[in-house]
Amino acid sequence: MSTLTESPAQAAPPRTSSRWASLAVLCAGALMTILDGNIVTVAMPAIQADLGFSGPGLAWVVNAYLIPFGGLLLLAGRLGDLVGRKRMFTAGLVVFTVASVLCGVATSQGVLIAARALQGVGGAMASAVVLGMLVALFPEPRERARAIAVFSAVGAAGGALGTFLGGALTQAAGWHWIFLINLPIGVAAWLAAVRVLAPEAGAGLGRGADFPGAALVTGALMLSVYVIVGAGDRDLTATWLLALLAPALFAAFTFRQARAARPLLRLRLFRSRLLTGANAVQILMIATMYGFQFIGALYLQRVLGYGELATGTAFLPAPVAIGVLMLSLSARVVGRFGAYRVLLAGLVLITAGMALLGRAPADGSYAADVLPPLLLLSAGFAAAMPALTGLAMAGAREEDAGLASGVFNTTQVVGGSLGLAVLSTLASSRTDGLLARGTEVVAATAEGYQLAFRVATGIAAGALVLAGVVLRERRG
Repeated sequence: MSTLTESPAQAAPPRTSSRWASLAVLCAGALMTILDGNIVTVAMPAIQADLGFSGPGLAWVVNAYLIPFGGLLLLAGRLGDLVGRKRMFTAGLVVFTVASVLCGVATSQGVLIAARALQGVGGAMASAVVLGMLVALFPEPRERARAIAVFSAVGAAGGALGTFLGGALTQAAGWHWIFLINLPIGVAAWLAAVRVLAPEAGAGLGRGADFPGAALVTGALMLSVYVIVGAGDRDLTATWLLALLAPALFAAFTFRQARAARPLLRLRLFRSRLLTGANAVQILMIATMYGFQFIGALYLQRVLGYGELATGTAFLPAPVAIGVLMLSLSARVVGRFGAYRVLLAGLVLITAGMALLGRAPADGSYAADVLPPLLLLSAGFAAAMPALTGLAMAGAREEDAGLASGVFNTTQVVGGSLGLAVLSTLASSRTDGLLARGTEVVAATAEGYQLAFRVATGIAAGALVLAGVVLRERRG
């Protein structure tokens, strides 16, 4: 039995008040990293004008964050189990906050991109262990469901709020402040984490620190994300070569883990039907939601003619609806009907919302064509995400909770990147084809987005079918 399991913090859970205070700290730290994943989107034109990025070069303001964030989540989750999750979380907050300041004072492209990459490292360190800490804090199923609902509400609302805050801060104070705002938040979160979170002894680096395995899996994950988010910047041959190299690294990693005396990743983790199935469903669901968030924002700007701040404001009903539903209903609904049924209901709503968006016309309006599917998607995500998180973490042993958390967060990043790459490419190709035939710009753009939304509807339907088959409750 590991030291982690035998520690006093694990043997005697903290008082209820301490546990909910700890949850608040974890939510604050996670919110900072989640906001940063979306807050840059609306500020991209201002960053481009100030630092002189080319069109392809500007994409690296996002890519430089996503690649290390997605690539290091698994390693950070495992190291959190070994050195202590509190240590990993607080160290991640420090790295992320320092990197945010460097982004905010950047005066050149190279400095901003390097600082964004460092942000990704810090974000991975802080995010990878949060679910593992949450599971340890709330071992009782009903309280755990409520805690997961709170955490999921913060995450979902943070993603949507990032779009609004990006527009508001850029318009009011300049793009630098979308990063500098993290300094007071990061310092406050770190001080609270040091004071509130219970100390925790990890199993020790000698209990599974397979660094060659870590290099293989981190390289494979980074390369996978790189292929997804940067495919449009390379020729087809290079893309295929990189796409083939990533599974080769994964195969080498799997081979080593099966034979290593102290593996980084216990392959038994994937024997869990719940954990493996929930991660597969999440890839499809998050691909759909990320596609909506980014392409929906483009639809508002390029088809309906909205400005930056107006676009961010148009998304505000999403965090409000998600927050209210998750905090007031989600845990009770999951407790009454079970996570499986709630997940399926949420995925039905997400599929219906995307299907409505697939009809959004060039002469549409926000009230008629955007707000109704926005509310359906918000309600669906509010139901599905806590249920899916609970199913995933229920499939992991206590000693693997940090690693399972890292895997779950990794599939979020990969799913989001995949959704953006596929849907944006389809929309662009459709629009370019119509423009070549002489179609008017706004009409061609709208049809491109319609295609993307229809494909996203198919992806959401695939998530629904997969969840219905793989995660179905088995009796007797």
